[in-house]
Amino acid sequence: MTERPPHGSARPGGRTARTRAAVLAAAYEELDRDSFAALTLDRLARRSGVHVSTIRRRWRTVEGVVVELLAERGSTLPTPDTGDFRRDLTQLTQAIADFNNALRNRNVLQGLLAAAAHDPRVEEIVRAAFVRRIEEVTLIARQAVERGEIPEDTDPREVIAALAAPLYYRVLILRGSIDDRLVHTTVETTYQAARSGVFVRKGEREG
Repeated sequence: MTERPPHGSARPGGRTARTRAAVLAAAYEELDRDSFAALTLDRLARRSGVHVSTIRRRWRTVEGVVVELLAERGSTLPTPDTGDFRRDLTQLTQAIADFNNALRNRNVLQGLLAAAAHDPRVEEIVRAAFVRRIEEVTLIARQAVERGEIPEDTDPREVIAALAAPLYYRVLILRGSIDDRLVHTTVETTYQAARSGVFVRKGEREG
């Protein structure tokens, strides 16, 4: 007996691709109208026109559908490469703000994190998605090092962590939106801290 593939692992193409697109679109539309907690497989089936048994067979749960939706939506966020560290930070921060200020994106993220608190499988998938995205955007700091804009031994992950922390604190803890003031203060704080060597790796600084 072969093991069932993980969520969303079926090869896209033909009817499979149409089914996937219809169900993910339905989930995105539902989350624009209601919270993650109100989302059910039956509601997805009604909106998408895909039989509930088909959805259950491929994704198993609502969380499985929304995990794939998060991966798809998150992959559309750009990694800025303007040639200037401050501009890159600004564009990245604004992209995060725009993404999270959309109600359905915020519902996806808040709902998945709530599900991850009691489902280790969801927790692992969400963590992997964030780690992958962090690795992508560390390019901003690595290129700033190469251009001599920030110290050579700067830890790129710490730069991105400092940038993201106040944004996700606002979204996930305070349950608010990211306004222009927060975008500005986050960019400037991260930029000035990186320029002054705050994110230089401790061992290398002492050595």
